[in-house]
Amino acid sequence: VQLQASGGGLVQTGGSLRLSCAASGRTFNSYAIGWFRRAPGKEREFVACIIRGGGGALYADSVKGRFTISRDNAKNTVYLQMNRLKPEDTAVYYCAASTIWFGSRNLSEYEYWGQGTQVTVSS
Repeated sequence: VQLQASGGGLVQTGGSLRLSCAASGRTFNSYAIGWFRRAPGKEREFVACIIRGGGGALYADSVKGRFTISRDNAKNTVYLQMNRLKPEDTAVYYCAASTIWFGSRNLSEYEYWGQGTQVTVSS
C-alpha cells in the first residue's frame, strides 16, 4: 500500500488543522493506520492509530482530547483532526500502515510509511 499525507500548514496557537492520509490499493481496510510526528531535534513519536475497521483508536497522552483520528474505508483515507493546537505540536507528521489489526504505538510495527507533512503552530 502507498500512503500520501497532506493537510499540514501554519496555524496559530489554539487553531485547528485536519490531516489526511490517502492510500492506494484495494486492501486499505486490511491495515491499521497510525500517525506519528517528528519535532525538530527529537525522535519520531506516536500520535494516534485506528484499527482496521475503524471501531477503536489509541492516542498519545499529549494529544488525547484534542486530536481525533477517523477513517473512511470507502475513500481509502484516514484523517487526523487536530484542535486546540499548541506550539509543541509543531512537527512533521507521518502516516503509516500496519498489518496488526489494532495498530500499535511502536513505529517498528508499521510496514508502510507515507511522506511527511509539516505542521507549524505559532505562539
